[in-house]
Amino acid sequence: MRNAFLVALREYVENAKTKGFWLGILMLPLMLFLSFQVPLFLEKQGTPVRHFVLVDLSRQFEKTVEQALETQYQRDLLQALNQYAREYASRAADTSGGEWKAFADESPEGVAAFLQAGGKTYFLALLGKTLLPNTPPFVEPRRIYRRVSLPITEVKSIQSIADELRPFLRGEKKIKENETPVRLDAAILIPPDIESQIVRPDRKMAPPEEAGIQYWSGNLADKALRTLVENAVNQEIKRRESINRGFDLATYQQIEKTHVPIIELNPKKVAGQERVSAAEKLAQWAPVGFVYLLWVALFSISQMLLSNTIEEKSNRIIEVLLSSVTPAEFLMGKLAGIAAVGLTMVLTWLASLLLLVGWKVSGNSEVAVQFLTLLRGSHLIPAFIVYFFFAYLLYAGIILAIGSVCNTLKEAQNYMAVITLLMMVPLFTMMFIPKDPNGTVATVLSWVPIYTPFIMMNRAAADPPLFDVIGTMVLLVASTAFVLWGAVKIFRTGILRTGQPPRILEMLRWLRMR
Repeated sequence: MRNAFLVALREYVENAKTKGFWLGILMLPLMLFLSFQVPLFLEKQGTPVRHFVLVDLSRQFEKTVEQALETQYQRDLLQALNQYAREYASRAADTSGGEWKAFADESPEGVAAFLQAGGKTYFLALLGKTLLPNTPPFVEPRRIYRRVSLPITEVKSIQSIADELRPFLRGEKKIKENETPVRLDAAILIPPDIESQIVRPDRKMAPPEEAGIQYWSGNLADKALRTLVENAVNQEIKRRESINRGFDLATYQQIEKTHVPIIELNPKKVAGQERVSAAEKLAQWAPVGFVYLLWVALFSISQMLLSNTIEEKSNRIIEVLLSSVTPAEFLMGKLAGIAAVGLTMVLTWLASLLLLVGWKVSGNSEVAVQFLTLLRGSHLIPAFIVYFFFAYLLYAGIILAIGSVCNTLKEAQNYMAVITLLMMVPLFTMMFIPKDPNGTVATVLSWVPIYTPFIMMNRAAADPPLFDVIGTMVLLVASTAFVLWGAVKIFRTGILRTGQPPRILEMLRWLRMR
């Protein structure tokens, strides 16, 4: 055992000194940090301003579209104000002087109440003296959609407008906003006979395919403005239709606000506490992140183990080492050393995840609070460490056996292609498993040892049957022991072998050798 420990210590130190190890340590925390911050930055600063023209020849929906755009902006403004208050309002304001929390609801009804109360001015007045010292002034979010004047002097028809706007929409010409040339991103053209083009169930003949509001844009991916216009106009059409059929405006508004809430209840919880919380909804999908982390860790460490083994064999270092230790001691030491490297990486990743989530919690991020509560109150992290340990031993044994019979990485690629293909299955199924964690697919894959760590980790939040938990773990331990036993057999014979790699049948015969 002393020799195996010395080999393990050597493997750990040698790998810990490499640039790849430190890149692996730092890369995931950096990616986690960027995954928190980049979307926020892109939402606030990265999204470019969209300039558009609006031509309503019917004179019916221009104000409807403008009001929808203003309502959308006021919702963004309310979100920014709530975030500003969560970051800079004194914690004492939670119990005294926290009137601004009355506008925490950012639904359409909440935005309407916010505007009726006085909007931004009233909200900031409510914050008042609850703001912390040296709080920076509130900065309003940008208006993403800005209407510009039509660069056409004479309006004849929808088709003529579209033809004259083509060079602007293609970027060949610039349109002016306050005397500044800007790119025209979209054109919304409403024909004069739009009323006759409305689709009604009682109409005998459907309008032609060319009928309707024309939305011109060269950016086919960004449909936010198109969707906003479509929803606003259709909502207004339905409102008018209801009034024309005998409903007054107040009655229509009451009908629009009428709904029944859906309460999610979990029959597995104790009586009186069955209601599903936001943290529990998050818990159903949290294992997906751990499965991906497990896959990345195993793939990275397997590549490290394979390259190290082949490098030592090709450089004849292995012959010097085997003059002092037995093949079994060398293999076990190598497994333990690389396992320590992998465990260091994984624990660093988990610690960085907790630190980043804790940092977000300090900023009163509701999702971060729920996620941290989930991590602290569940068994996801212990399950991840257990499954990582056995998955590593299982795959590392296979990788070491492959590395021992190959002289170059090129020779090992034929074997690794099969291993990589097998390892892709958990990635293909990781989004499906949480939807049916105790279904046939999940249950069957759980009993396949090379997939057990991934699939059972993905089922961890769904309370799988105890028989599956214990049975798959017993099978995983037995399979890992068998793979390690076979790896020692193949490693002992193949590590000093030169020439062409043996065939699989030949390696299977080595397992029968004493």
